[in-house]
Amino acid sequence: MNRHGLNRRATGALRLLAGLGLLATIVIQVTDRVLNNAFDPWEYFSYFTIETSIINTAVLLIGGAMALRLSHDTVLFTTVRMAALTYAIVTAGVYNLLLRNVPYEGFAGLSWPNEVIHVWVPLFLLLDWLLAPGRPALPWSSLRLVLVYPVAWIIYTLMRGAASGGEIYPYPFLDPANGGWGSVVAYIVALSAVLVGLGALAVEYGRVRSRRPLPRVVASHG
Repeated sequence: MNRHGLNRRATGALRLLAGLGLLATIVIQVTDRVLNNAFDPWEYFSYFTIETSIINTAVLLIGGAMALRLSHDTVLFTTVRMAALTYAIVTAGVYNLLLRNVPYEGFAGLSWPNEVIHVWVPLFLLLDWLLAPGRPALPWSSLRLVLVYPVAWIIYTLMRGAASGGEIYPYPFLDPANGGWGSVVAYIVALSAVLVGLGALAVEYGRVRSRRPLPRVVASHG
């Protein structure tokens, strides 16, 4: 087996381990809430972090299986993977810059799953994008996928908040009571721009990397 094949197998194994680890983390977090009578499925699965973690789990497990079976990832999978990477980076940034020290009024539960979801998984996804072999270059049109899920989630979240009389907003910066609708719109626009910008960087990195010449194999004579 050549070096590319070995690297693909290593990539596949690491993705599967990360995917199973993330899945186990979500199951443990849910179990902890259930055991403490603090699990509200509608609330829990309405968080951007949890929904994108489910996306990340699927991306890692499918990507792991693909790396073990194929020499290159498909364009469709890579497009979804690029979008998931942008969500993970934004999730990590928002949590560590805006939410880490904000008091949580509900059930706190175990602390380490938050670190896995908000720090270690985004870091793994970033390293996987930067280092893993077998990724095809993406067309710039693939950036259209990046905002599909976040826009749908924002619409759902704001409608849910309005339907609750302003009592249910998963994140403080989306609650108009904390600065008005102008502040909410500013956060949405800023985060959308960041998502597209991150996607553009990811696409450009992949395109540049695909143009690098392959190492020459020097034949041995003698």
